[in-house]
Amino acid sequence: MKVLVTVKEVAEAADDFAIEGSEIAPSDLEYDLNEWDDYAVEAAVQLAEAGIADEVVTVTIGPERAEETIRMALAKGADRAVRVWDDAFEEGFADVAAKVTTFEAVVEAEEPDLVLGGVQAADTGFGATGVALAERIGFEHAAVVNDLEVDADAGVAHVHRELEGGVEELTDVDLPAVLTVQTGLNEPRYASLRGIRQAQRKEIDATGLADLGLTAEDVESALTITSMYEPESESDAEIIEGGAGEAASRLAEVLREKGVGA
Repeated sequence: MKVLVTVKEVAEAADDFAIEGSEIAPSDLEYDLNEWDDYAVEAAVQLAEAGIADEVVTVTIGPERAEETIRMALAKGADRAVRVWDDAFEEGFADVAAKVTTFEAVVEAEEPDLVLGGVQAADTGFGATGVALAERIGFEHAAVVNDLEVDADAGVAHVHRELEGGVEELTDVDLPAVLTVQTGLNEPRYASLRGIRQAQRKEIDATGLADLGLTAEDVESALTITSMYEPESESDAEIIEGGAGEAASRLAEVLREKGVGA
């Protein structure tokens, strides 16, 4: 049984950052593995450790810089990785449709029995890629999975799904399937020193669109980022500074002005 895990490198902006054109200045960004995808990687590795999965492969869409992040997934137990990149991604924003087209081609090449991914990404937060991929490739799917058991012999995944209002749904999903997992599904492990050393020897297959039988037109985004700016604050909040007595005096004054306690 092969498990394919879709992972994403996400950027987190510093507290103070500059905007260059329609993007945050690269020098003000720090990159890391998407939190939700970390749980998906852990789920796949646990399946391998239990003897259920024979191979765990991660796939990401990202430039060469992303290999450092991918290595962390390999250090945690994934067997190998596929990194897809092309100049076409440099030129615009990769929307859900573009990512799904790319992942569809990777699924066709890898032929996994199970595709795992995070419910959403910390940067865009669309929460649509996994479900859209399942629809495109014709796999059954379940979203917001917070408990998972796989019976490979029966070809079924027993899942708990988190629904609104604290309700949980228990359901069986026939394999092959796409499951998007929620935080709390497990406890992602830290990469050990031994795992980090081993990850340096594991394969990362750098793949272009042409290698997948795709063209730039196939991944052309329907979305365009036209501008980026920091919204102006309309708050008239006052920060009260000074010693305890001074601050208490000013607070009492403000409350009287607002008519509180009059």
